Amino acid sequence: LFFFFPPSLFSSDAICNFVICNDSSLRSQPIIFNPDFFVEKLRHEKPEVFTELVVSNITRLIDLPGAELAQLMGEEDPKLPGANSTASGFFRSLMSLKRKEKGVVFGSPLTEEGIAQVSQLIEYLHKNLRAEGLFRVPGNSIRQQILKDALNSGTDIDLDSGEFHSNDVATLLKMFLGELPEPLLTHKHFHAHLKIADLTLFDEKGNKTSTPDKERQIEALQLLFLILPAPNRSLLKLLLDLLYQTAKKQDKNKMSAHNLALMFAPHILWPRNVTANDLQENITKLNNGVTFMIKHSQKLFKAPAYIRECARLHYLGSRAHTSKDDLDLLTSPSSKDLQPLKSQKRSRLDTCHQEETQQRTEEALKELFRHVHNMPDSAKKKKLIRQFNKHPTALTPGSDVPTSPAPRRTRSRSFSGLIKRKVLGTPVILERKSRDATPEPERISKENVHLLQKCGSPAHMSQAKLKSLEGRKEESCRRMRAHLLSKDSSSL
Repeated sequence: LFFFFPPSLFSSDAICNFVICNDSSLRSQPIIFNPDFFVEKLRHEKPEVFTELVVSNITRLIDLPGAELAQLMGEEDPKLPGANSTASGFFRSLMSLKRKEKGVVFGSPLTEEGIAQVSQLIEYLHKNLRAEGLFRVPGNSIRQQILKDALNSGTDIDLDSGEFHSNDVATLLKMFLGELPEPLLTHKHFHAHLKIADLTLFDEKGNKTSTPDKERQIEALQLLFLILPAPNRSLLKLLLDLLYQTAKKQDKNKMSAHNLALMFAPHILWPRNVTANDLQENITKLNNGVTFMIKHSQKLFKAPAYIRECARLHYLGSRAHTSKDDLDLLTSPSSKDLQPLKSQKRSRLDTCHQEETQQRTEEALKELFRHVHNMPDSAKKKKLIRQFNKHPTALTPGSDVPTSPAPRRTRSRSFSGLIKRKVLGTPVILERKSRDATPEPERISKENVHLLQKCGSPAHMSQAKLKSLEGRKEESCRRMRAHLLSKDSSSL
């Protein structure tokens, strides 16, 4: 059931009282979150802002000319079909006389007390949905009058006693709706419902088709129901839920959603004091509209997501946007702009991680090389040195970790290099040549460069003499390597 609270209930102090509870016995109870909380808060505290927000989105979906929009806003009296005929004026005066004789429920404007009384009928019918011809087969007129008098007087009724039949209760419910001063969906909304029924899909060329646009119809009904008077909206939800459950059991009661719409459209949607001839052009459209409401009743009483967001931003955000399109424009560019920022941040983190890993690896290799270098001469040490020679990226204890990504020439860790350092005592130091220098046709080894420094510039030496010097140097290195190998093997 829906309960009605005064606007003062939604003050800031009252909201805090809902959240903070000093009763320890109630703290363990589950917290019920209402996604439409800010929507209802805006409706009660700032009805003008709320109405403008909803109506602006209704006009985005359906075309309402100036007169029909003014009627929807309540600025003009609704212009209904057959309103100027003499017969309709007679029926209107007759119905007003009858309403004066009614009690507090039947024939009176919709009130909370009236809804509380009628909700007993709806609750009873939920338990008896299997009766064949429910809402179509009339009940007993005497029992209906007894039940009607009891509801008008506010007497407690025991509908489960077996005194009343489900057809009596169903017929009395239709009678209550038919005797309201105006239909449950109000006269102001009549033209809007006709426009919603005309919402259809468009083909690839942009032409209207005969296929209903269900998504837009649901969205338009959600918005239209938001600006119904609170009692009308509450009773409409109870009624449509009952009809939805009834249609689900049509295999038992033989009442489909369309059959139920034929029974209730005159009571909840047709203007008062009009005949079928006055609505001849729109009867099918109105009946189909009520059928659609019954089938989709479980979706129609939820505020659209963008209305929720607008209401939330009105209270929590710096500014409130008034349409779905504004929210789309707000969210889409910001999300696109965030993508490059996220990728840049991720790339920076990856680069830092790679540099840190590389630094740790180099430090570990340096420590390992120091340990191998300090080992006594043995076959195992030679084997480890050969393994280091296979990986030229391994760093020696004397080399530093490079601080810039620019490539540097690493010292040779080959076996011949070790021999030369043992013989000469110090490593051969070469000056790094500029990248812009023209490359020489043949690469000259370090040993030849050392000799060239003694003998002079390579420009003053012939190519044959250079090759001769290089051959003699290689021969001396081979001899020295054989001598050291034989010496190490004899010591082992």
